[in-house]
Amino acid sequence: YEPDNLESISKQYALDGMELVHDAKIAFEEMAKTAKKENLNIIAMSTYRDYNYQVKIYKQYVRADGEEKADTYSGRPGHSEHQTGLAVDVYNGKVNYTKFENTKEFEWMQEHASEYGFILRFPKGKEKETGYTYESWHYRYVGKDIAKYIEEHDISFEEYYATKIKDW
Repeated sequence: YEPDNLESISKQYALDGMELVHDAKIAFEEMAKTAKKENLNIIAMSTYRDYNYQVKIYKQYVRADGEEKADTYSGRPGHSEHQTGLAVDVYNGKVNYTKFENTKEFEWMQEHASEYGFILRFPKGKEKETGYTYESWHYRYVGKDIAKYIEEHDISFEEYYATKIKDW
């Protein structure tokens, strides 16, 4: 799958070459711009990935940690949310992305991401539901209404899907 409406994110808010689908890109730039007004940096460091790139990185993870462990933190090729153009990994440009939860930017994202239609995709304590380890840096655009619902009910996207979309 390759989205047909990918757009480059402004270099003010992203590393070079980062793309999201139109609605996600607009929302992300608006969110990052608002954070910047509060002297916070929300920077997109990994966004859309094509199938071949996902093959490459998944193989690297399997070589490093084995398939079973890699499957807890990386989508297999054809199954990664990054291939949808809706997922974005962020950092603040100062500390390694794996330490994002220790930043003021993370605190701000926890409070405001849903206002822009984003959810923390793999939240702490929801590993059983999501099938993935906690990732403080991985966000997904789902739209404002769904993001607010997920936040208000403290559920994962999988739990939302199971109750709101599956039988829809």
